[in-house]
Amino acid sequence: MTIQQMEYIVAVNKYRHFVTASEKCGVTQPTLSTMIQRLEEELEVKIFDRNKHPVEPTEIGLRIIKQAEQSLVEIKRIKEIVINETHSLEGDLNIGIIPTLSSYIVPDFIFNFIKEYENINLTISEMRTKTLIDEINKGNIDVMIAATPLNEDDLLEIPIYYEHFVAYFSKNNNKKDIPLSADNMPQEDIWVLQEGHCMRNQTFNFCQNFTNYIKTYEAGSIDTLIRIVDKNGGYSVIPELHTKFLNSEQLQNIRKIDNPPALREVSLVIRKDFLKEKMINAVAETIKKIVPADMLDERLKRFSIRL
Repeated sequence: MTIQQMEYIVAVNKYRHFVTASEKCGVTQPTLSTMIQRLEEELEVKIFDRNKHPVEPTEIGLRIIKQAEQSLVEIKRIKEIVINETHSLEGDLNIGIIPTLSSYIVPDFIFNFIKEYENINLTISEMRTKTLIDEINKGNIDVMIAATPLNEDDLLEIPIYYEHFVAYFSKNNNKKDIPLSADNMPQEDIWVLQEGHCMRNQTFNFCQNFTNYIKTYEAGSIDTLIRIVDKNGGYSVIPELHTKFLNSEQLQNIRKIDNPPALREVSLVIRKDFLKEKMINAVAETIKKIVPADMLDERLKRFSIRL
């Protein structure tokens, strides 16, 4: 079994299409098919059921593919050891970020990072937390930026900043002037993000007694939440950093949540076997230029990340 053959079966499993997989691998479809067929002959098993459309791995094929994914991750680490030991900051960096952070992190991050680290090939993908965890475990992304804790045994969380939530009320809401705390939020007429967004879970975590949140439409983005509240009444809970996108009229509808406050921890998340210490520090240094200093984790202000 060669490295190329492992890459080919992983690609076919990912895209479930031989032509697409061959394009992603940079080879012709006959070459990819022949290499996979030779591997099946070597192992004396069928890895893919070609009679199904889209193509699917066989039961034993799926086990082989999972092992190939792990092997490719380990092979990738060998290259990372060399890069780290030669003190060069170059190569590929794949970052995943959750949607409720991306709007105010990604634009400035790209601008600052590519200017400072021109020899790094940066790719950033926006995904929900569950998908990010799956992708980082497979080795498809190197670093994820997400709300923590995740409670994943194989992942290392490095807190970078702490962000308060604020309440956003409709203009004429008669409850927007009452004192708010994480333990005492209005129990009705709250609009929330749809299932699968980590911020939805965080909202319910500090508002344990919610029973009357509006189920008519569960929004897919914070911008949509705000527009819904403006048009339909009620209120929502949004991250503090998102307030910089509000106009002057909308800013009048913001209320702080205090005593106790509602906040979330945001971390860089990597596999515990991640080796690119210089790379993770490059990410951290870039984020420190974006996030207000008073929100940053105190350790990140004073120390470099050591793996």
